[in-house]
Amino acid sequence: MHATAEETVQARLILSAHRSARLRVTLTYRTDDPLAVRMAFPGEFSLDEPAGAAGPEAGDIVWVFARRLLAGGLELPSGVGDVHVRPGPGRSALIELRAPEGTALVRFDAADLRRFLWRSRLLVPEGEEHLYLDADRALAQLLG
Repeated sequence: MHATAEETVQARLILSAHRSARLRVTLTYRTDDPLAVRMAFPGEFSLDEPAGAAGPEAGDIVWVFARRLLAGGLELPSGVGDVHVRPGPGRSALIELRAPEGTALVRFDAADLRRFLWRSRLLVPEGEEHLYLDADRALAQLLG
């Protein structure tokens, strides 16, 4: 049996130095994928769906990345590649998402992200992810 931690939070999509748009983001952590977190963004804020992203609800864009990246980025700038996380001004955190279609910068209340991470660690403590990995399922997914 797999468990899930899910939380919907408010965030701001940074459009320019003086403009932003409020959006809801659904954060999900699943024990059957213990190394990853998922962030689902409303599709209306995307020009094109990024490669490798798929939404659970029609139109949602879902980014999947390492739980460790999210946790580390709340303290120090973290990430290489498509996802970067860093502390923001005040009590915020910034997540930068890069796709061939462009880059999005999203500001979160860091307390919301910390609360979500705390809930995920109640399901799978940090450092115990390997106990929840299903090697056969992962290999089957890789081989298609």
